[in-house]
Amino acid sequence: MTCFGTGHWPPCFLTCGRHAGARLKLSTKSDYAARAVLSLARRFGRRQATPVEEIARENGAPPNYLVQILIELKSGGIVRSLRGKSGGYVLARPPSAITFADVLQCIHGTLLDSPAFKDDRCPAELRDAWMRLRRAVQEEAESINFQQLMDSGAGPARMFYI
Repeated sequence: MTCFGTGHWPPCFLTCGRHAGARLKLSTKSDYAARAVLSLARRFGRRQATPVEEIARENGAPPNYLVQILIELKSGGIVRSLRGKSGGYVLARPPSAITFADVLQCIHGTLLDSPAFKDDRCPAELRDAWMRLRRAVQEEAESINFQQLMDSGAGPARMFYI
């Protein structure tokens, strides 16, 4: 794939190795959110909730920070919390029904935003390019669900016990 500057789509920072420094950057918060959802996806169907401490330990996340993230995921309908001695978190729906876009939008809102969208002085052709980029990111994030991630991984869910 060639670079964006040559008119090819998608832009090079999504596909080309030459511009490794030119990256779209998301927060650590979105990374921890995706990790937590994947951890819960691996446990989907079990009757028992997973404690925050276990999810945090498994993913190298600070438990207090992860609690705040899980609260946001709960308000977004991605996870549910269960109280009591065996309380914790479970997915609110099957892993195949939760996309990467769902998690990122729950944490960040719009997946890609630019000041150009609200600036009338921004040239229309540049604003159009930003919109194309936004659509590409949105479509790709919507095409990835957590069941696919589990199926492609070699994590705990892929281990078989005899």
